[in-house]
Amino acid sequence: MSKPLQAIRGMNDILPEQTALWRYFEQTVADVLDNYGYRQIRMPIVEFTELFRRSIGEVTDIVEKEMYTFADRNGDSLTLRPEGTASCVRAVMEHSLASGGQVQKLWYSGPMFRHERPQKGRYRQFHQIGVEAFNLPGPDVDAELIVLSWRLWKALGIADSVTLELNSLGTAQARAVYRQALVEYLQARFEQLDEDSQRRVATNPLRVLDSKNPDTQALLLDAPKLEDYLDNESREHFAGVRARLDAVGVPYELNNRLVRGLDYYSKTVFEWVTDKLGAQGTVCAGGRYDGLVEQMGGRPTPGVGFAMGIERLILLLETLGKAPEHLQQQVDLYFCAFGEASELAALQWAERIRDALPQVRLQVNAGGGSFKSQFKKADKSSALYALILGDNELQAQQISIKPLRNEDEQQTLALDELIDHLAQLFNTTA
Repeated sequence: MSKPLQAIRGMNDILPEQTALWRYFEQTVADVLDNYGYRQIRMPIVEFTELFRRSIGEVTDIVEKEMYTFADRNGDSLTLRPEGTASCVRAVMEHSLASGGQVQKLWYSGPMFRHERPQKGRYRQFHQIGVEAFNLPGPDVDAELIVLSWRLWKALGIADSVTLELNSLGTAQARAVYRQALVEYLQARFEQLDEDSQRRVATNPLRVLDSKNPDTQALLLDAPKLEDYLDNESREHFAGVRARLDAVGVPYELNNRLVRGLDYYSKTVFEWVTDKLGAQGTVCAGGRYDGLVEQMGGRPTPGVGFAMGIERLILLLETLGKAPEHLQQQVDLYFCAFGEASELAALQWAERIRDALPQVRLQVNAGGGSFKSQFKKADKSSALYALILGDNELQAQQISIKPLRNEDEQQTLALDELIDHLAQLFNTTA
């Protein structure tokens, strides 16, 4: 027998039992972003490989080891996007959205791809929601992004389970001076570093600060501190971010080893982390990238943004039991009909109900069946009520309503009273 077809490892199906929570999460995020004046943009999932080499950096783990890259039929090197910021910046540049100093506040949602070892909360196809703002150089928008994410955590009921870590990487010039001091320190202790950190000393030394190796972390206790190399501009900017967070009461922790994994960050960087998901603790992260547009061939354009991992946040909601109970209820009414004439009438009345009460979710039985089998399907549908229409009821121009989730009595009423009765039942207007 041939091998059964399965999804690619690390690329998962999201089943109907899960999508209700995904839709709730995505809608909650969209509502918060709408509330802050951010507009949605949608970019393709495939880009020219050069976009990510130029933006993320050729010596990053993502470009070196994790991207899904292939040649198309024209011989062009294409890549499934590993993150969204580069694609968003490309779209902003291509369509002149930020030309002439235009302020843009944008957000996007969709799948990203990285060839990593799949584990809980970390997949090869994963989904992110990203938020980006352009042509706003001050600390106010950095703080706004953090504040709106804090509002989102409160809306989702997880604010007590996430912690904000905050740092400043300074300007590119200040960071270059610090990088030289850090490399000298690390090279003097090269043999004591773990293998991964040894490789990074020559390619991306700031990432050594983010090492998970406990021996390397102990070695870094006496390493030069990035905060000691910040220029006045970066210090003032960071102070402005902190002052705004303090003003609205967003709690945070300073983490001078927070560097993020992408080359384009400068000044403010931040991560929202949790201790509820084991090793995969980061659920949202971002920062400022004032030099990225210029680095990609555009005019100097200040930028700042963040991305959140949908899978990890869904997992956090499930772990904390924060999924709303109503998500399990897919429909409000289940229409049972017995006999051909009743089935036709049920179809007509179902459409009238949908016209008059669009908020009420209604499922009509399909495939016929006995009274018992239709009621079994009605109960399984999670509906609150079953509408019952048989030939006798139809002849008398009546219909029955049976509660499915409590012990209330079944009611029979005239068909022409049905819509008004349902409007009262569901506290809506016809």
